[in-house]
Amino acid sequence: MTGYTMLRNGGVGNGGQTCVLRWSNRIRLTWLSFTLFIILVFFPLIAHYYLTTLDEADEAGKRIFGPRAGNELCEVKHVLDLCRIRESVSEELLQLEAKRQELNSEIAKLNLKIEACKKSIENAKQDLLQLKNVISQTEHSYKELMAQNQPKLSLPIRLLPEKDDIGLPPPKVLRSCRLHNCFDYSRCPLTSGFPVYVYDSDQFAFGSYLDPLVKQAFQATARANVYVTENADIACLYVVLVGEMQELGVLRPADLEKQLYSLPHWRTDGHNHVIINLSRKSDTQNLLYNVSTGRAMVAQSTFYAAQYRPGFDLVVSPLVHAMSEPNFMEIPPQVPVKRKYLFTFQGEKIESLRSSLQEARSFEEEMEGDPPADYDDRIIATLKAVQDSKLDQVLVEFTCKNQPKPSLPTEWALCGEREDRLELLKLSTFALIITPGDSRLVISSGCATRLFEALEVGAVPVVLGEHVQLPYQDVLQWSEAALVVPKPRVTEVHFLLRSLSDSDLLAMRRQGRFLWETYFSTADSIFSTVLAVIRTRIQVPAAPIREEAAAEIPHRSGKAAGTDPNMADNGDLDLGPVETEPPYASPKYLRNFTLTVTDFYRSWNSAPGPFHLFPHTPFDPVLPSEAKFLGSGTGFRPIGGGAGGSGKEFQASLGGNVPREQFTVVMLTYEREEVLMNSLERLNGLPYLNKVVVVWNSPKLPSEDLLWPDIGVPIMVIEA
Repeated sequence: MTGYTMLRNGGVGNGGQTCVLRWSNRIRLTWLSFTLFIILVFFPLIAHYYLTTLDEADEAGKRIFGPRAGNELCEVKHVLDLCRIRESVSEELLQLEAKRQELNSEIAKLNLKIEACKKSIENAKQDLLQLKNVISQTEHSYKELMAQNQPKLSLPIRLLPEKDDIGLPPPKVLRSCRLHNCFDYSRCPLTSGFPVYVYDSDQFAFGSYLDPLVKQAFQATARANVYVTENADIACLYVVLVGEMQELGVLRPADLEKQLYSLPHWRTDGHNHVIINLSRKSDTQNLLYNVSTGRAMVAQSTFYAAQYRPGFDLVVSPLVHAMSEPNFMEIPPQVPVKRKYLFTFQGEKIESLRSSLQEARSFEEEMEGDPPADYDDRIIATLKAVQDSKLDQVLVEFTCKNQPKPSLPTEWALCGEREDRLELLKLSTFALIITPGDSRLVISSGCATRLFEALEVGAVPVVLGEHVQLPYQDVLQWSEAALVVPKPRVTEVHFLLRSLSDSDLLAMRRQGRFLWETYFSTADSIFSTVLAVIRTRIQVPAAPIREEAAAEIPHRSGKAAGTDPNMADNGDLDLGPVETEPPYASPKYLRNFTLTVTDFYRSWNSAPGPFHLFPHTPFDPVLPSEAKFLGSGTGFRPIGGGAGGSGKEFQASLGGNVPREQFTVVMLTYEREEVLMNSLERLNGLPYLNKVVVVWNSPKLPSEDLLWPDIGVPIMVIEA
């Protein structure tokens, strides 16, 4: 206690302890300073040494501070990874440098080849130019050779009336007039266009006696005809209308003949004149029978054998519809083929060679002796027997219920009014037409009227009597629309009519309707047909078609149509590539007159296509060669041949003389929009297609929101 207290209170021992504490404090400060000096001096030196010797280590496991444990520092690993990346990049750079050197060597080789190709192209161009020069020289030599071998032809010299001297010897008998001895061809050159001059009937005395309806209808159709000219000096043909007269007997034949010979361009004999006598009634008399017509042609519906000149005069149809168009809505349809009656006939013979009501001898007894002069009695007995047999329903009446129409001797007069006769014919499959008993009467207005009415309502005409001259018989094939049976075969008529099939009967009915509409129905058709027959006889080409712009219907195009797989995969029938260049117009089809005049239409009525597809004039028959003139320009090609060629491949295989050719598709439609769109889409990708023309036959225009397919070529929509 005493010592502790002394130490605490700074007693005697306090001086020794104080010295010890001071000495220990000095030692600690010195050690601390020495330690800090070591750390601050040697540790940076060691770190510097480590960093400088790290890159110089050869082995991956070498360490500056000796082997270490698994927990290495992250910084060391990162540095090692960067070193490996640098080594791999260096290797890739070396490889790329090697490839670059290889490509440079290949480019050098290709440049050498390009230079060689350029030299070969230049050589080929020079060779091609030389070949073109050789071909041009060869073509020029060929043209010169052809020009030397072809004779120079000139067109006929046109003769004008003041220089008119045909120099034709007059025929010994005017009955023997034909084109070669009664027609002046020099007035109708091939390039004349067939000008026709029509006399004004009102300027002559006989014009006051003409039926007003016939005269008015004739003047109207003459003004609208494409061949009619007002310049009589250049006319090829002169037409004068002399009938039908209002009253019979008002003008004597001698007076009419005198007036005809006084026509301004009659020139003593009337050559190149056509005298037209149109019949509007069935009782028209033969006005020109006792009139000397000279070398003028006669066109009428009644001819005697002594008056008719085959191949020169014309048998025309009666003018039933003078000033009005036929009502086509009242015409019965083509089907059904079979009608109520197998055949019908109504007529009365006012004057006959034998009484038609008395029983005649048997047909065998008549045939044993001399041929009978009149077969009408046998015809009556045979037809009545067919009616009484009840095998088929027929209607024959040989006595009119009312007063019969006036008629010529031995001619069967018409019964009743026209409306009543048409109603009966609408119920008849066949219509019997019995020719006059006098064979000297080759055609009469009554027979022509029966033929006209039968064709109008679709009853197939059956003409009994082969001596009859039907209208335009030398140019129309009546066998395709009517049956002409000799009178001695009247007993076989029933068998013949029953043997016809429905298809043949329908074909004859359709052909008869075509003949009636085209040649007989109106005044325009009759006048145009008369001119067409004469023009074809003298071998003058028809006038060119007047171009008329069609009314195009605007429409919108939609999305592009897909290609038809049937067209994409043609197999062996490859049509060649689609034309990539812009289409260009085809060369016009120019045919020389030598081929034109010799390429006659074999039968105007046998193939009605040219009339409807290529209407020349409203009712003007078109020769095949004339229709081919419509094949000018891209799209519409000739229908019987052409200038040749239909594309590159076709030209090479067929030997055409046109480098390439395209075609146009013409489609007719009537309110069938969906079917039309599908049909148009199938044309996409069709080779050599130039354009598509859609003829819209409906009076109702297509809907405005209708989207038309985009097939890669123009689509023109025109109104019919």
